[in-house]
Amino acid sequence: MVRPGARNLITDVAGLRVGHAEDRAVVTGTTVLTADRPFAAVVDVRGGAPGTRETDALDPMNLVGMADALVLSGGSVHGLDAASGVTAALAAAGRGYRMSEAAPPAPIVPAAILFDLTNGGNKVWGPEPPYRMLGRAALEAAGEDFLLGNAGAGMGARAGAYKGGLGSASAVADAFTVGALAAVNSLGSPVMPGSDAFWAWPFEQDGEFGGRRPTAINPDLDLPADMKGPVRAGTNTTIAIVAFDADVTRIELKRLAVMASDGFARALRPAHTPFDGDLVFAATTGMQPVPEPRARHLMRLGSIAADTLARAIARGVYEATSLGSMQSYRSIFPGGHHG
Repeated sequence: MVRPGARNLITDVAGLRVGHAEDRAVVTGTTVLTADRPFAAVVDVRGGAPGTRETDALDPMNLVGMADALVLSGGSVHGLDAASGVTAALAAAGRGYRMSEAAPPAPIVPAAILFDLTNGGNKVWGPEPPYRMLGRAALEAAGEDFLLGNAGAGMGARAGAYKGGLGSASAVADAFTVGALAAVNSLGSPVMPGSDAFWAWPFEQDGEFGGRRPTAINPDLDLPADMKGPVRAGTNTTIAIVAFDADVTRIELKRLAVMASDGFARALRPAHTPFDGDLVFAATTGMQPVPEPRARHLMRLGSIAADTLARAIARGVYEATSLGSMQSYRSIFPGGHHG
C-alpha cells in the first residue's frame, strides 16, 4: 500500500527543508530546498526552453554530484541570481565543496527558473533585481512546513488559462518515502477539456485537489482550448524536484529522474513542448538501503515518483488564488463534480 506521508509534502523525506520568499509588488518569488548536509542530485530536462544554472555539476559523469541546495525561481534569467544569494549564505555558514582548506567553501546550488515577467507586477527594479535577496530569504525560511499555491516560485506563475502555483505531495511505500515539489507555469492545461477535473485526477489522494472527477472523457485529440496564449517561447515552464530517501547510485538516481518526468505528462496537456522549460531535479538523502531485486524496487520508486509529481502539479494549481488578471482554478470552477 502506498499512501501520502504525514505532511503530504516533499519534506516527508526526512532531513529535507523547504523555504519560500516572495516580492508581492513584483509578483514573483523563489523556493529553496536544502538539508543539513549535502545530498546526491541529478537533473532531467525535457522542455525545449530551459533556464538553468550549475546543472552540469549534477551529471553522473562529473566530479561532485552532490548539492547543498536546489533553487526554483521566477524571474526568467534574472531569477537565476537567487542561487547567488543562497550560495553566499551557505558559504558564510561554512557549507560547500572544498578543494583545499586554504580556499573558501564552494556550495553547489543548481537552479532553474520560470518566466513570470508579464504577469502585471512592477518589473522596473533598476540595476539590482530582487532575486539574490529572495534566495537568501527563502533559505533562511526553510523548514519542514511550507505554504502551497501563491508561494515562492509559484507566486507569479500561470498554468494554461489558470493561476499557477507551488505544489507538493508525498508517498510512503514500505520503508521508502518519495516527495515532489513543483512550480507550475505551464503552457499546457492542467484540466481535462469540458470538465473541471484535473488530468491528474486518477492519482489524487484524500481529496488533496478537490476530489473532482470527469463525468465523460472528451475524445478530442487536438490541443486544449484552455492553454496559455499567445504561445511564445520562454514564457512557460514547470520546474520540479522529486526527492527520495533510497540509497541509490547517481546513475540509478538519473533513471528515477527520467521516470519521474512522466508526471508532467500525467498532469499537463501538452507537456515538454518547444515553448516550455520543463525540468526535474531528483535528489536523495540515501538513508534507506535498497534490497534485492534492486531493479524492481527502482522501477517501483520511479513509477511512484511520477504519480507523486503529477499530484504536486495539480495541488499547485488547486491551491493557487486569483491574482490580478490571473484567475484561479477555484474561482473558475467554484462548485464542481465530485466523485
